Amino acid sequence: MDDELARIREKRRQELVDTMKKGGKAGSVSDISEEHFPQFISSNPFAVVDFWAEWCGPCRRVAPVMDELAKEFAGKVAFGKCNTDENRHIAMEFNISAIPAIMLFKNGQLADRIIGAYPKDAIREKIVRRFGLE
Repeated sequence: MDDELARIREKRRQELVDTMKKGGKAGSVSDISEEHFPQFISSNPFAVVDFWAEWCGPCRRVAPVMDELAKEFAGKVAFGKCNTDENRHIAMEFNISAIPAIMLFKNGQLADRIIGAYPKDAIREKIVRRFGLE
């Protein structure tokens, strides 16, 4: 049973890696679930995850900004979004008590967070500074 579970996990991990490497995903924001979250942040040296919920007005203002930044940083930074209502364990793990919450991960580790609906330029500046990008 453990071997089969390990095979299933490895298959899903590989599917996620393949999906993230495909050209169609570059420059887009991936939907992240609890199941794929660890793989997403560990397989991308620089990752930005937008924690949001359907009912959150400010989250709806941040979503298009994340889409634009994903295109701008395509090939350099991976972007994901995680619905906190559907993925409560991740929200609890990172003590997310207000959304939108944008988490920046560097080499699989939390490097910074942005709480609230900030303008695109402010979010871009934080990404550039934290990840050392130009």
